[in-house]
Amino acid sequence: MKLSRFLLSGVVLSLAACNLAPDYHAPPVEVPTTYKEAGPWQKAQPSDALPRGAWWASYGDETLSALEPQIEAANFDLAAAVARYDQARAFAVQAQSGEYPQVNLNASFSANKQSATRPLRGAASPTTYGANQLGASASYEVDLWGKIRNAAAAGRALAQASAADVAFARLSLQTELATDYFSLRGLDADAKLLNETVVAYQKAYDLTRQLLSGKIVADIDVSRAETQLRMARAQVSDVAARRALLEHAIASLIGKPASEFSIPVKVLAFKLPAEPAGVPSVLLQRRPDIAAAERNVMAANAEIGVARAAFYPSISLGLLGGTQSTGLGLLSASNSFWSLGPSISMPLFDGGNLEGQESGAYAKFREAGATYRSTVLGAFQQVEDNLALLHWLGQEAVDEDAAVKAAQHTLDQAFTLYRQGTTSYLEVVIAQTALLQAQLTALDLQTRRFSANVALVSAVGGGWDVASLPTEDEVLQLAPNSLETNAPAQAKSGIIGKVGHWLGLSSSK
Repeated sequence: MKLSRFLLSGVVLSLAACNLAPDYHAPPVEVPTTYKEAGPWQKAQPSDALPRGAWWASYGDETLSALEPQIEAANFDLAAAVARYDQARAFAVQAQSGEYPQVNLNASFSANKQSATRPLRGAASPTTYGANQLGASASYEVDLWGKIRNAAAAGRALAQASAADVAFARLSLQTELATDYFSLRGLDADAKLLNETVVAYQKAYDLTRQLLSGKIVADIDVSRAETQLRMARAQVSDVAARRALLEHAIASLIGKPASEFSIPVKVLAFKLPAEPAGVPSVLLQRRPDIAAAERNVMAANAEIGVARAAFYPSISLGLLGGTQSTGLGLLSASNSFWSLGPSISMPLFDGGNLEGQESGAYAKFREAGATYRSTVLGAFQQVEDNLALLHWLGQEAVDEDAAVKAAQHTLDQAFTLYRQGTTSYLEVVIAQTALLQAQLTALDLQTRRFSANVALVSAVGGGWDVASLPTEDEVLQLAPNSLETNAPAQAKSGIIGKVGHWLGLSSSK
């Protein structure tokens, strides 16, 4: 009965406990009503039309769609991010455990012999004796000031922030792969153009040599034609080298050795999917880095409560009981023992330690708030940047396409006049150089527009939503590893399985 009353009193005290953490509100940020760079050139579409999940599928490229899911299965950077999330969940569970009584079972059995000349040994004290004990202990800290609850809340918020970090890492890797892939395809288009140019320059070079043999033109025309040909061949080699580096980068992103990976050459038809930016206010819910920054602010707010509670008394309830004997009669009621009672401690003087902890907690909260606002501001800038790029690169592409047509016409005319002997080969060289430069610039603009489109998808969250964050209860449900649990079916034998195999942990024969 006394024990029941004791525990009931502890429950009542806990229920009546206060919370010294400030009331939490996400830091206020200024959210524009519309994107400035969206302008009338972009068709208005509902925000629900934004890509979800496999956002790269909107490009309709089979190779890209096959590469992107492999990041989930085999990218070591993503595996490291998931491991950090699992650590954060483990810390959250540890912090949560403080809200419950701590119960321990202990037992000890020993045979002992004391010295015959031991100081202060009694005359009746036996030389040999047993010391056996079996008992249990329980302790519970009464959370009067919310220290434990705030520590647990901070742990859960940090775990949610880590989950958002995983989503951001995944999106960043997906974006990097798509950008590298479209850059590689841009080089494929460059290589096709340059190879065709080499063929054309070879014909021009052969023509000037024939004309030279007929003493129709001077030797300088042949050297000029050869210069153009050699420069074009050099550019072919340069493009091949740059393509190889991109191919190696993609291999690393999907967890494959560069020496065992290749992507067949292919020239893509230029087709950009329409990816609306949505409403600016929705961006706060769509960006995982913003969600992570906000959860960090919440954790810092709770840690203020932990720091403030340290100034107040700490009350713990303790219970110890069991049985002890010099022999094996541990089940005898006469050998039982128990101890029950509260303990209290309160800081009186610590040389400013607690004041320093409190001041540091407030400073950490201000830092987290500033980081959150900076992250939001940067997110809006990224959307505006890529909207501007898509708009102005599109306008530039129109003019560049017209420049290509004009340059082609100039070259055709220069060659005709050269064949007729009315102009020098220098005019042909100038026209060839201008055409090739215009064509390469037009192809580069296509690649840059693909990259800006991918960056816009990433800037608006890539289909992610804050509802994807694990709940506070879910972060406390520990799993062996989150990557394998959350990965799609094709990734079940991914990086976690490989590591287990390398460590000899695989159950397969």
